[in-house]
Amino acid sequence: MGGFFGVAKRERCVNELFYGVDYNSHMGTKRAGIATCNKGIFTRSIHNIENSYFRTKFEKDLDEFEGNVGIGVISDTDAQPIIVNCHLGKFAIVTVGRINNIVELEKELLGKGHHFCEHSYDIINPTEMIAALISEGDDYVSGIENVYNRVKGSCSMLLLTENTIIAARDKLGRTPIIIGEKEGAHAVTTESCSFPNLGYEIEYNLGPGEIVEISSEGHRQLRKPNEEMQICSFLWTYYGYPACEYEGRNVEQMRYDAGLNMGKEDDTEVDCVCAIPDSGIGMALGYSQGKGVPYQRGIVKYTPTWPRSFTPSSQERRELVAKMKLISNNSILKDKKVIFCDDSIVRGTQLRDNVQDMFDCGAKEVHIRISCPPLIYPCKFLNFTSSKSEMELITRQVIAKLEGGDMYKNLEKYAETGSPEYNAMVEEIRKRLKLTSLKFSSIENVVKSIGLPKCKVCTHCFDGSSYE
Repeated sequence: MGGFFGVAKRERCVNELFYGVDYNSHMGTKRAGIATCNKGIFTRSIHNIENSYFRTKFEKDLDEFEGNVGIGVISDTDAQPIIVNCHLGKFAIVTVGRINNIVELEKELLGKGHHFCEHSYDIINPTEMIAALISEGDDYVSGIENVYNRVKGSCSMLLLTENTIIAARDKLGRTPIIIGEKEGAHAVTTESCSFPNLGYEIEYNLGPGEIVEISSEGHRQLRKPNEEMQICSFLWTYYGYPACEYEGRNVEQMRYDAGLNMGKEDDTEVDCVCAIPDSGIGMALGYSQGKGVPYQRGIVKYTPTWPRSFTPSSQERRELVAKMKLISNNSILKDKKVIFCDDSIVRGTQLRDNVQDMFDCGAKEVHIRISCPPLIYPCKFLNFTSSKSEMELITRQVIAKLEGGDMYKNLEKYAETGSPEYNAMVEEIRKRLKLTSLKFSSIENVVKSIGLPKCKVCTHCFDGSSYE
């Protein structure tokens, strides 16, 4: 997915920029970059972080960066920031989002005389595409509005100019942008967990499509927000760090409440509730409270050598790394009936292996509870999964089996909690994963736990309801 951070200070900004970007590391796994501007001179550094920490790659570069304003990004896709010089002026840019119509836009802009410099795997750099669309405007605001009007998918961005940062949130607010303040400085980020240890207090949440200019002294609105919003529900259930908040709603509290609500309704007899770390922990704590059984650490995460997610090139190694990072706690599981809480089931491969490990440790029963509904529709907006095909989703594989080979048939019925089709799908998934029982959260519980109106939350992965 990705996350970004920017800072404008009265003093040199690189140290806060470095640590602020680092706090977004849980959001991406492939590329990272930072840029600063000092008296009109831009300095940039980009590194591959697939097999190492952000910190280890950038520490040696920090003395090269001067200036009081800077931006940085952690990305799952392209190398950024990029630095652009056009009729609007010189600027650096970072983006978070997804461009579904990038091939069509490339053909159109090439036909107009544009050129693109940065290619990877024969596809242009998406951030360069956004910069090209911005350059078609008469000013930064009209250029960013051009992005809103032309891109199918989503895009939030930070632009670094000579003395300020321009922040623009996706037109439907699929990703958040939060401004923080302290004496002599303002910062902006997609992840509010960047703020506390740097001394920032949350000052303002940008609305969908809103554009603001940020300096060390404050921010001013360049474009008013749109009324419609479709913020991604997975920010709370999966992506977000527990200390983050979006639209004023804390991630850990949302997960706790979702588990609490499910636990109150669950009459399964078990000895304890456990979590599949890390994003299942908040839910499991709530589930334990709601159900009235103790929370225990039946699986622990091994962090000394596997502290962050990265994706090896082969499937065999991906599966091995996934297994290496989680260790079953045999003494806790032996002879126990256990509920395990997790954030989601995509393909089910890793969960199936984890479940087998639990039984091998002597667990009598393994019950899985998932904090979101079944994933039936691939995400079109934020690259939630790396699935190349809908058939990689375990739900679609099961639906195809139940519908005689047609994975598109009766999808709306399979998305309806409690329908005969839904119940048959969940039961088949349970059998495939060799679980004692399996229950998913309902969309209603997710939305209630987030605390926003359903019309403002994107639940497309569950019910196919969102729009471009």
